[in-house]
Amino acid sequence: MTALPDFRSPRWAALTALLTTSVLLTACGSGSDAGGSGNDSGKPKSGGTLTFAVGSDAGCVDPQQVGSNESIYSVRQTVDSLTDQDPETGKIVPWLAKSWDINSDATEFTFHLRSGVTFSDGSKLTAQVVKDNFDAVPKLGALGVLAQGYLSSVKSTTAVDPLTVKVTFKEPNAQFLQATSTHSLGIESSASVKKTPQQKCSDGVIGSGPFVLKQYVQNQSITLAKRTGYDWGSSLWSKKGEAYLDKLVFKVVPEAGVRAGSLQSGQVDAISSVGKANETALKGGQVTLLHRANPGVVFGLGINNSRPVLKDVKVRQAILAALDRKQVADTVFPTGTKPATSILAHTTPDYTDLSADLAFDAAKAKSLLDAAGWKEGGDGIRAKDGKKLSLAISWFPNAATNQPALELVQQQLKAVGIDVTLKQGQVSQFATTLQGGDFDLVWGNVTRADPDILRSSFSSKLANFYRLPASSLDTVLSGQAATTDTAKRKQLVADAQKLIVQNAYDVPVVELQTQLAVTNKVHDLAFDSGSRVQLHDTWIG
Repeated sequence: MTALPDFRSPRWAALTALLTTSVLLTACGSGSDAGGSGNDSGKPKSGGTLTFAVGSDAGCVDPQQVGSNESIYSVRQTVDSLTDQDPETGKIVPWLAKSWDINSDATEFTFHLRSGVTFSDGSKLTAQVVKDNFDAVPKLGALGVLAQGYLSSVKSTTAVDPLTVKVTFKEPNAQFLQATSTHSLGIESSASVKKTPQQKCSDGVIGSGPFVLKQYVQNQSITLAKRTGYDWGSSLWSKKGEAYLDKLVFKVVPEAGVRAGSLQSGQVDAISSVGKANETALKGGQVTLLHRANPGVVFGLGINNSRPVLKDVKVRQAILAALDRKQVADTVFPTGTKPATSILAHTTPDYTDLSADLAFDAAKAKSLLDAAGWKEGGDGIRAKDGKKLSLAISWFPNAATNQPALELVQQQLKAVGIDVTLKQGQVSQFATTLQGGDFDLVWGNVTRADPDILRSSFSSKLANFYRLPASSLDTVLSGQAATTDTAKRKQLVADAQKLIVQNAYDVPVVELQTQLAVTNKVHDLAFDSGSRVQLHDTWIG
């Protein structure tokens, strides 16, 4: 937690609560956890309503601004993207763009659009509409930072002819093709683009997707209806033309136990964020559990490196060593969740295993704090110059695992003499909290299946939410974004992971595993490359 600011300029580059996007260069999933519901017996049939219970609402229904998985599930269905990404191979494939050309140094991307595509207001998809979308991204504000990060260093977007659009960057931008497959760069009608970011958040947008927003009641529900006449789906989808389902209803049900009970009783057909305590009751019978590890920056503690206490690398490294990641993963998270072994999840292209640097070592943590001058007091809490070692972790209730995970982290840090308070905020405040910088540590992750998420999150030249000092890390991150040499990029990404972990600029804790549960009447509910759902091919029978 993508997570997620460069809203107007490259300074805000990409990150939000649970963040956002897809895959590139290598496969991002395994056959065991990347597939659909598995309920694929029988002949697909059209019609019906899928009712989906989610745990939270981000307070926004604009795909270009939403970063929380729980809201992405619904709003993703309303927009199409220029490209799509195969969750099994990582290959970028056609969607609204039937083909594309990239110049030798990855500074120019030319997309050839499909003809006949329309938005739900009847307007046509043209190169000018794509240009309007990309030109407006810098003005999206605090919630649009993922899209802004993908377009950072853009020089111009040009409508070459009615169905050809060229995007030119000031410098090589190897990640951009994958970015065009994400919901954050989903294409909206020109009429929507002209609205303010706030209007788009509250009212929704006009998209060309297989479903249309019918009603949004904040913190209660999002209702979508099938788009009649839809005929330009992703090349990955098995069904041509319109979606099978007539209607999608996403109900906000914060309590994991209530969601599970609603599924078992038949009140809903699918639920998100299955709680560990509910797994046993849901397994077998008329329910199927689906899971897939999210690529990108793992769940962890984002450090405000400008705080006086946290400027000291020894203190940051002590926090890193004090955490028993396996205990957190095994105690709180769904079965199969892996403890962090790098700043990137293992499903991310060019991931490097740094588990040795993330080993639990309480004695090392205490020694580092001693060396930093923090001495243990009578109450077990360390102090220096008369001031106690007290830190606050800001967190947001966009996943049921957040609070219990942090309560365990709190205990583990107290065991080495660090006093921690947990500061809960509203989900909608995540991006503005990062932007404002009023935090010591913040709990989150950012989903994206491209290692450039490291640049978006940790370059001091971009959003720099975590207030990192300028360092050699900036050079490495810029280098991986510029090279088109896959071997060179892999090495630079490995170097970046080592610099972030060894300097403890962030404290990785656990990989996010998306776990859903569906009743056995739900067929072909599939994960996309970013471990969100694709519902065009889903049917009920």
